Amino acid sequence: MIRVVVADDQALVRAGVRMLLQAAGDMEVVGEADDGAEAVRLAEHHRPDVVLMDLRMPRVDGLEAIKRILAAQPAAKIVVLTTFADDANVYAALRVGALGFLVKDDEPERMVDAVRRAASGEQLLAPSVLRRVVERALAAEQQATPTPTGLTERELEVLALVGTGLSNAEIAERLHVGVTTVKTHVGSAMEKLGLRNRIQAAVVAHRIGLVDAAFRPVRHPPRG
Repeated sequence: MIRVVVADDQALVRAGVRMLLQAAGDMEVVGEADDGAEAVRLAEHHRPDVVLMDLRMPRVDGLEAIKRILAAQPAAKIVVLTTFADDANVYAALRVGALGFLVKDDEPERMVDAVRRAASGEQLLAPSVLRRVVERALAAEQQATPTPTGLTERELEVLALVGTGLSNAEIAERLHVGVTTVKTHVGSAMEKLGLRNRIQAAVVAHRIGLVDAAFRPVRHPPRG
C-alpha cells in the first residue's frame, strides 16, 4: 500500500485527490494538510511514501515546506501540485529536490500513475520539461564542477543518459541490461554524489560535461 500525504489549502482539491487515490486500491491517504506547516508535521509523523504538495498555501508555503521536509527526510518523495506548469516556483521546487510536478487539471489516471512512479523514485518530467529545468539551474549556478571521483565507468555512462532525460526502462534498452541493474547504477551514483533525485543528477551530468547543449551524451565508456 502506497501511503500519501496531500497538502493543499483548498478542501475541495484535497477531497478530490483523496477519493481518486483511494479508489485506485493500492493507495491510502494518511494525512491532509491545508498549509505548509501542517504538511511538514504530517510528513514527520506519518513518514509517507509520497507527499503531494501545493505551492501556494498560507503561513508556510509549499516551497519552504519541501525544504523543511527534505532537510529532515532526505529520501522523501515529493510531487508538486500546481495550477500553472510555468510557475517559476515549480522550477525552484524541482531544484531543491521535488521529484516532479502535476498540473491540477491533468487527467485523473496521470495522477494515479505519477504517485506510483514517485513511490518507486522515478522522475516525473517529460524530457522537454527536464531541459528547461536543467537550463534554468545551469544559468543560476555558473560554476565549474570537477568530474566526481569514485564513480565507475558504467555509473558515469548511466548518469549521462539520465542527463538526457531517459527513463530507467529506456536506459536499460539502450545499454542492453535489466531495469533493476539500471536502478542500481542510478542509485549508487546518486548516493556517491549526495543527490536527492534524478533532476539534480541531470544537472550534475550537464555541469561536468557528460551531456552536451543538445542533450546528447558525450561520454561513451566501454561497457562492463
